Amino acid sequence: MTSAAKDELDLSLAVTQLVKGVVYRDTHEKAWQHLLPLQAQVRDYVGVMGLTVVIDEAEGYAFLRSKPDVDDEDAAVPRLIPRRALSFAVSLLLALLRKKLAEFDAGNSDTRLILTRDQIVEMVRLFMPESSNEARLVDQIDAQVNKVVDLGFLRRIKGQDATFEVRRILKAFVDGQWLSEFDQRLAEYARQLGGEDR
Repeated sequence: MTSAAKDELDLSLAVTQLVKGVVYRDTHEKAWQHLLPLQAQVRDYVGVMGLTVVIDEAEGYAFLRSKPDVDDEDAAVPRLIPRRALSFAVSLLLALLRKKLAEFDAGNSDTRLILTRDQIVEMVRLFMPESSNEARLVDQIDAQVNKVVDLGFLRRIKGQDATFEVRRILKAFVDGQWLSEFDQRLAEYARQLGGEDR
C-alpha cells in the first residue's frame, strides 16, 4: 500500500466503530476497509486502554476484548468492557446455536445459517421442563431469543421478524473446547432443570 493510500485511511473511524460494538464486514463495510490495513495501529491504540482487538478475516468480524491481566482487581487499568452474567436459559440457547452452527458448517457450503423462530423454539423445548402452558413456554423462549439478538449473536432478517441469522461471531465466544464438552453440559442442564427423566 502506498503512503498516499495510508494517509486516506481513518484510524478514528475504525477504533470508534469497534468501541461501539462488533464490526462486521457485511454491515460496516467502510469501517472494515479501514480496520484491516490499520490493524497494528488499532492494536496499539486500544492497548493503552487495556483492550485487545480480535479480528477474524475469514468469518468477517472484529471486536474488542479486555486483556487477560485486566481481570485482576489490582491491575493498573480498570476493566473498560464489563463482563455480562448470562442466565442459564440464555447460556443454553447460545450453546444450542453454536452446536447448530458447527453442524451447519460441517455439512453445508453456504456461509449463512438461517433459522426460523419455530426451529429455535423446538431446539430449546427439548431442554425445558414439561409445561402445561405452551404459550408461556414460547414467550420465555422468545425473551431468550431477544436477549441473544441484543447480545449480537442473532440478527433478525429484515422484513421477516420470525427469521434469524446466526452470527458467526458466536464461534469466538463459544469455542471448540467448550463445544467438545457440550454433551456433558447438556446433561448438567437437564439435571438442573429437573429433566433427568427425559
